[in-house]
Formats: sequence, C-alpha cells, structure tokens
Amino acid sequence: MTGTAKSIVHLENDKVIVTEWRFDKGDSTGWHRHGHDYVVVPLMDGQLKLVTSDGDSIADMKKGAPYFRSEGVEHDVVNATDGEYAFIEVELK
Repeated sequence: MTGTAKSIVHLENDKVIVTEWRFDKGDSTGWHRHGHDYVVVPLMDGQLKLVTSDGDSIADMKKGAPYFRSEGVEHDVVNATDGEYAFIEVELK
C-alpha cells in the first residue's frame, strides 16, 4: 500500500490483526488486496469512496456500525468526508 492514510497496528497475533486507520480529507489507503476476512468498525460517521476494478462507489459509514468483508477484496479506500475520518479494521487470520 502506498496511500497517504496513517495506519497503527494495535494488536497482531496468530489469529487477528487490529489496525486503526486515520485519514485527512482526501487521504487514501492505496490499492491493496485483503488476504484475510475482515471486519471494519467506523469510529465516526462519514463517507468513504471505494475504488475498485469495477468502478467507484461511495459508502456511508455510521459510527460503531461494523461490517464484514470476505478475503480477496481489492480496492483503494479514499476519505470522501469533509475533514478527518477513522476506522478500526480487524483482520481474521
């Protein structure tokens, strides 16, 4: 990943990786592929632009409302919120 968003790994062991992602306006994760199933827990309301090979879409994020994604997802995630945005990602190994 070569994006501008900041990531902090809070926990990594043989079962999970827990990463906090922080974005300034317009920051991105960079193009990447998820090698594990994962859960995202938004830390605030906001919008993220998901850039995929099938096109772009906007995801409305709600503070505390987690969602699950399966292994293999390929995308770039861009902060489409006016201001800072953050979420916790829990990868299941």
